[in-house]
Amino acid sequence: MDFLLDDDAPPPAHRDPGFPPIDFRAELNDEQYAAVTAEPGPVLVLAGAGSGKTRTLTYRVAWLLSQGVSPSEILLVTFTNKAAKEMLHRVEDLTGVQSHRFWGGTFHHLGHKILRANADVLGLDRSFTILDADESEHFLRDTVDELDRGFFKVKEHPRPGVLFSMISLARNTCAPLSETVRRFYPQHEYLIDRLGAVPAAYRARKLKQQVTDYDDLLEFWLEILQKAPHVTAYYQRRFRHSLVDEYQDTNTIQSQIVDLMSGNHQIMAVGDDAQSIYSWRGANVENILTFPDRHPNTAIHRIETNYRSSPEILALANGVLLAQPRGRGFDKELRAARKSHIKPMLVPAMDSREQATFIVQRLRGLHDAGYRLNDVAVLYRAHFQALDLQLELTRLNIPYQITSGVRFFEQAHIRDFVALLRFVYNPADSMAFQRFAILLPKVGDKGAQKLHSLATEAAKQRKISVCEALGHPDIVAKVPKDAKEDWPKLVLSLQDMAETMAKKHPCDVVEVGLDGWYDDYLKGAFSNYSSRQDDLKSLISFAGRFDDMQELLAQIVLLTSETADRKVDPEEDMLRLTTVHQAKGLEYGVVFLIGLADGMFPLRRAIESGDLEEERRLFYVAVTRAKDELYLCYPRMSSGKGGPVSSLSPSQFVAELDDSLYEEVRLRRSWERSW
Repeated sequence: MDFLLDDDAPPPAHRDPGFPPIDFRAELNDEQYAAVTAEPGPVLVLAGAGSGKTRTLTYRVAWLLSQGVSPSEILLVTFTNKAAKEMLHRVEDLTGVQSHRFWGGTFHHLGHKILRANADVLGLDRSFTILDADESEHFLRDTVDELDRGFFKVKEHPRPGVLFSMISLARNTCAPLSETVRRFYPQHEYLIDRLGAVPAAYRARKLKQQVTDYDDLLEFWLEILQKAPHVTAYYQRRFRHSLVDEYQDTNTIQSQIVDLMSGNHQIMAVGDDAQSIYSWRGANVENILTFPDRHPNTAIHRIETNYRSSPEILALANGVLLAQPRGRGFDKELRAARKSHIKPMLVPAMDSREQATFIVQRLRGLHDAGYRLNDVAVLYRAHFQALDLQLELTRLNIPYQITSGVRFFEQAHIRDFVALLRFVYNPADSMAFQRFAILLPKVGDKGAQKLHSLATEAAKQRKISVCEALGHPDIVAKVPKDAKEDWPKLVLSLQDMAETMAKKHPCDVVEVGLDGWYDDYLKGAFSNYSSRQDDLKSLISFAGRFDDMQELLAQIVLLTSETADRKVDPEEDMLRLTTVHQAKGLEYGVVFLIGLADGMFPLRRAIESGDLEEERRLFYVAVTRAKDELYLCYPRMSSGKGGPVSSLSPSQFVAELDDSLYEEVRLRRSWERSW
């Protein structure tokens, strides 16, 4: 069996590194030097935030080359192509060794190379093709249609893309689909028995047609290593040194692959358990915590000198780690290389609007102190928590960019729901009707326009409302067959909203609408149903600020119109708004962390699902993004109809900190001035 790759010629026993000597001792600090020059064997490098992790990995490769290791004997695994290219280019600049001589790249890139060379182990032809994301979803849809015809016609059922995400997560965590659904997709738990046969049928269909999807590149890589010991032994001999970046982000299948590929324990894993924040994507913090157990005699190196943040910010970050339950992380303490600066500020605000006002006012002071908007970031746990800040920034014409997605009112699910409100308020609004009607099966733009015209005409003839007319048998008869099951609930939802609008406050209309047809659609349409539902629920308190629906809708349209056509210039000076997840790996001169109230950060659903420690790690990631100044902001009151309605407590993560680690700011009302 031929499982050798084209470039697999046995390396010579001794090599000349062939590049000018590097003074490793002079170019690295003590911690980095110890890790870079570590003896061969299992090594776990715990690289704290801002400690020079990439530098350490780069110099480790250079050190191995200087010791006579061939580039072809080094396996470098990263999580993004960008990280792999950056690291190998740094090595090339440092040593002159061309990057293409290394085996480096993402798990999927390397898995593809190994699968191409050893496909026959699995009965797969080496000429197999790889489906892209859209093709994979279509392929899965066809598989389900063969097994369970009509499954996707029920709007509450997951759409093909959502179902694909569910199966993908189960595969990457090596967990049963039933367990994955219960933990991450509880809204679909009632379908567990019905979905049981889908993964196997999907796999068999792919093998029959000699195609793979993205996840197969990992799943089949692992299977090859498990089923063909001679292949595994070859790669273990071939790669004398395996280096894995961001090890805390590995999922179960990736961890098993790494363990098998480095069965000789010639592995260096680099990461930080305190920054493991992607369990929802399949990452398992236990992989790094149990690394020494799986690799006997592991040498642990800690890189704790931080070049990013002030000593005061790092003192607070260390306080976050000290609050972890014992045994839930490696001991570490970040030490500052920078001079002292101001303490982090704890900023209690009356509500989220006052929180936004404070940030805008502080931006003026930062501007006067020489900071550009690009130097400042506002971080939050969930997208909806930045709604009031977006409104205030837009009102004052302060440029900002959301790096974690589109602006609040430009999101698809928000626009869908606003279309429902627009139509109920003004049934002549055919564009609003079209926006949500085409979400029904087999209803296109022209079909939606026709249904709206028929209902409008029927309403005139019968002297009833358009919402009532939509439920008339003459109109129902024109609804496409596949949409007939959903139609009555949509119509009932519109009628309930219209009735509420005639008698009650706009926030009551929103609440009624969120309990209706659209929530059922949302469950099946999006894999991140819970977070989108949180966004929509935030509209209830937003609507509470307006006395009538006309005022609410006008404000939304104005806000959307002012930003919809704006083209973002990467070079433009703009404030950054982002979720903490999206901010990982980045740094800013000044960071505002908003929404630090219990139930908001940590999120209530995270507490209920037992993910409190990951929320704490997320808080740690957030505070370590700041270089000079850090503001911990929280609203003391939640908003509702007519204003604040209930009190909020500061996040338990803040309450756990010694109050000597921060200064509390007392806000005072101030006059408004333009930017």
